[in-house]
Amino acid sequence: MTYILHYAPDNASLAVRLALYELELPFETVLVDRRSGGLRRPAYLALNPMGQIPVLETPQGAMHETAAILLYLADRHGAGRLMPAPGDPARGLALTWLFWLSNTLHPQLRALFYPDRHAPPGQENAFSRITRGRITDSLTVLEARLPALGRWLGGAAPSVLDCYLCPMLRWLALYPAGTTGWFSLGHWPGLRDVARAMESRPSALAAAMAEGLGPLPFSRPVPPMPPEGSAT
Repeated sequence: MTYILHYAPDNASLAVRLALYELELPFETVLVDRRSGGLRRPAYLALNPMGQIPVLETPQGAMHETAAILLYLADRHGAGRLMPAPGDPARGLALTWLFWLSNTLHPQLRALFYPDRHAPPGQENAFSRITRGRITDSLTVLEARLPALGRWLGGAAPSVLDCYLCPMLRWLALYPAGTTGWFSLGHWPGLRDVARAMESRPSALAAAMAEGLGPLPFSRPVPPMPPEGSAT
């Protein structure tokens, strides 16, 4: 079966697209048009009842949740390429940080992008300042842990951690538009090296071409110019 990735440009589906390209797996894409309400259409909610991106249709059925999809692909096809295999001593460490990306950093970004969904009316600006501080602290923690992660983040070949983290570094530089002056990837030189290494990969070049992300999508991102659909 050819995988089917339900995506929107420059959304969490980008992490899955990167992994699919890295594993050289055949897949098709289906655009979820956010502006026309594609996330709330019954056919899409049947695949992902949360009405979020991404969805990957697999031989075992439709999957959602970015980390779950990445782990599925790595274990089914990676043979230790994108994730330590079960039994590898590094497995626990890599799993810890994959779910940290999913359960800590990614929710912090959602809070930053949609403060009106999290803060009481009139307190959105204060909430955003607090959220920016939390993200800064989180990235500083991750920077300090890079040596311990070895090849599983920023190594010679990427892992699912690279596939997941690098799009988030991109989004922090771009969104919400006009409010990103607080963020500079240069504050975390190790993470900047991760971004530069990832964007030099054929997978990232292919993803950037498919979604209109520019020549340096992770270290020096520009607003997307997708050939179809919209990032928001």
